[in-house]
Amino acid sequence: MQNSCRVWVDIDLPQLCENYRRIARAVAPCRVLAVLKANAYGLGVEPVARALAHSDAWGFGVAEPHEAAQLLPLGKRVHILSAVLPDEIEDMVRGNVVLPATDLETARLISKAACQVNRLATVHFKIDTGMGRLGILARDAVEVIREASKLPGLRLEGVFTHFPLAYNPGHPRSREQIEQFLGILDTLRSDGIAFDLVHAANSDAINNIPRAFQPPFNLARAGLNLHGSFDPAGARNLDLHPVLTLKTRLAAVRTLPAGHPVGYGLTYRTPNAMRVGTISAGYADGLPLALSNRGFVLIHGTPCPVLGRVSMDYTTVSLEGVPRAQVGDEVVCLGSSPGAPTIEDWAALKDTHPYDIICSLGNRVGRVFKNA
Repeated sequence: MQNSCRVWVDIDLPQLCENYRRIARAVAPCRVLAVLKANAYGLGVEPVARALAHSDAWGFGVAEPHEAAQLLPLGKRVHILSAVLPDEIEDMVRGNVVLPATDLETARLISKAACQVNRLATVHFKIDTGMGRLGILARDAVEVIREASKLPGLRLEGVFTHFPLAYNPGHPRSREQIEQFLGILDTLRSDGIAFDLVHAANSDAINNIPRAFQPPFNLARAGLNLHGSFDPAGARNLDLHPVLTLKTRLAAVRTLPAGHPVGYGLTYRTPNAMRVGTISAGYADGLPLALSNRGFVLIHGTPCPVLGRVSMDYTTVSLEGVPRAQVGDEVVCLGSSPGAPTIEDWAALKDTHPYDIICSLGNRVGRVFKNA
């Protein structure tokens, strides 16, 4: 049956699962936590998580409790990787969600909730070695963890940190973070405090910082790499492939006279009588404004340059190279089709990160899952 949405993204779940397996082989014997925050970066968390669960994914990482609750029915480990608020803790303890202790007060609240519901709460300490966003400051980490280790109801399973510059393999700051982090672990070990799970590597670090998935590190967190995407500034050491293709249809085909303006701001005028098309996708669907007069889409496999400014709902393109194009034809805007712009291409045009491109796909963009 034909897809009913004017704009949709095809998502190749078998390829996503294969990407997970390739990541797991690359970091073995580390385990891999599949990070599916923000609705699996906008792709649709439930089909993505089901596919990964059926492919024996070890567990899932999320940003907050609502995301965690969606994944609990799959029977896999679920980690909250950022922060929890006081009124969220008890439900997460009841659900056996792995919780982050980002400060001593949070550890105390988790302990209190665990005792109230008669559960043992699994905790991973988050240490801020330089990200500056969340976590126990490195200088305070030994003291805080010592105090937290005295609290009842807690299973102190893990400890982790995060790299702000993992996409830059030559930057010394990441090495300094690792040394500082391992120094904290050594000090705690001398006090008899050790952890079953130690992790620092995200997708960028998996590609750029091998030390971050070597002992004592035994867990890695993969997000962007699951989609077959990479930070343009870093290495591409994994053989991964894109899983999404953004598509739409031609809504109009016209011939404009020479000198005719196109789009808001009149930033383009036809140099001669010209066959143009209007596609049913714009910035509300995730097309960056930066494509205006710079980007292209594929129609019948042929690059068709964007003419004028991208609008909210529509974008005008040249049809000079595709004389047989007609209303209703499929248009490939982005993704895995041969010759199509990649997520990294759009990120470069927009001067942003591939995550931003994926997360910007609008809510009216249909999600079509291959082998869902």
